[in-house]
Amino acid sequence: MSTWNSRGLRGSVLEDLINRSNEIYLEKGLALIQKIPTPITPIQMDKQSRHITLAYFEQKSTVDYIGCVQGIPVCFDAKECSSDTFALQNLHEHQVRFMTEFEKQGGVAFLLIYYSSKDLLYYLTYHDMMKFWNRKEAGGRKSFRMEELDMEYTLQPKHGVFVPYLDGLQKDLAHRD
Repeated sequence: MSTWNSRGLRGSVLEDLINRSNEIYLEKGLALIQKIPTPITPIQMDKQSRHITLAYFEQKSTVDYIGCVQGIPVCFDAKECSSDTFALQNLHEHQVRFMTEFEKQGGVAFLLIYYSSKDLLYYLTYHDMMKFWNRKEAGGRKSFRMEELDMEYTLQPKHGVFVPYLDGLQKDLAHRD
């Protein structure tokens, strides 16, 4: 049974920035993206603050976000990485399966990776994610290095949008045709 310590309940800066970006995209009529909560069962609570201090996951989650961008169904997960190497153990098999089925249904799946040591935000296409995942499954590297990435998919904040993933999505769609 997986458990979640209270450290995880504080939320992440990346998640907060994505949520704010989603609000801006909604206000502008560009996208409707929802954060998918992970169902948990509390085990311990701090009675004074009424915060959960220990819980377990009721079921495996799918991805962090799902929604629609001007008629295009999208789903994505957000990951943070403190080094130049992204360990694929941070991506779970059930998430990869969900994203694969989502793509088969005509949707677009991707990862947003924040490399905190470089202060770099990256849009990882489903195609590239699967290239690294399949390499791992075939007995190869269990991670990928930043230098293996196409820096064209680096995201820069603009117009008040801190996580402009629609820029990455536009490039992703253009390369799929």
